[in-house]
Amino acid sequence: MKVLIINGSPHSDGTTARALSEAARILNGEGIETEVLQVGNLPLTGCKACFACKKLGKCVMNDAVNDAAALFAEADGIIVGSPVYYSAPNGTLLAFLDRLFYSSGRIDKRDKVGAAVVCARRGGCTASFDVLNKYFSVSGMPIATSSYWNQAHGACAADAEKDLEGMLCMRNLARNMAFLMKSIALGKERYGLPEKEPAVRTSFINN
Repeated sequence: MKVLIINGSPHSDGTTARALSEAARILNGEGIETEVLQVGNLPLTGCKACFACKKLGKCVMNDAVNDAAALFAEADGIIVGSPVYYSAPNGTLLAFLDRLFYSSGRIDKRDKVGAAVVCARRGGCTASFDVLNKYFSVSGMPIATSSYWNQAHGACAADAEKDLEGMLCMRNLARNMAFLMKSIALGKERYGLPEKEPAVRTSFINN
């Protein structure tokens, strides 16, 4: 089994990276492979709403988003980590996720476990956490939780080390995620995935 870890911070060795590495350590101990993608420092643009991905099956802008989509398709779970900027995730990460989740619509994500991790020096974590979880919920993905919100505090990695509750949350998140992924695999083998009805779009056009 494999978890794709997305680091939405511009820094590969900052607070977000430290929190994600704590979760990855536990996942590896559970026999689950992890791969980290550093995307917060990439020159990514947002979705153009061109809808070319509906025909192509991938984003028309051929960059790290399409590379990540191929890894996402093969993964059993995904953890998205972000620093908090003005009570919101990093804008580069949001541009990346908008395009990744929309352009990969052909990938059935219902058996992939999602988890969000947010990091701040002080405040804004819960608002950012809520934003990131929306990507999973709108895709029908099970969401892994911990013993508290998945957040760590500190202005640098060394500070995060001192956030003992934050590090505990990362470890409990990883354990819960591993259990959920393994349970879904067993359930899928025995029962398959739930029936999925064709999409219906609400319309308010006057007849």
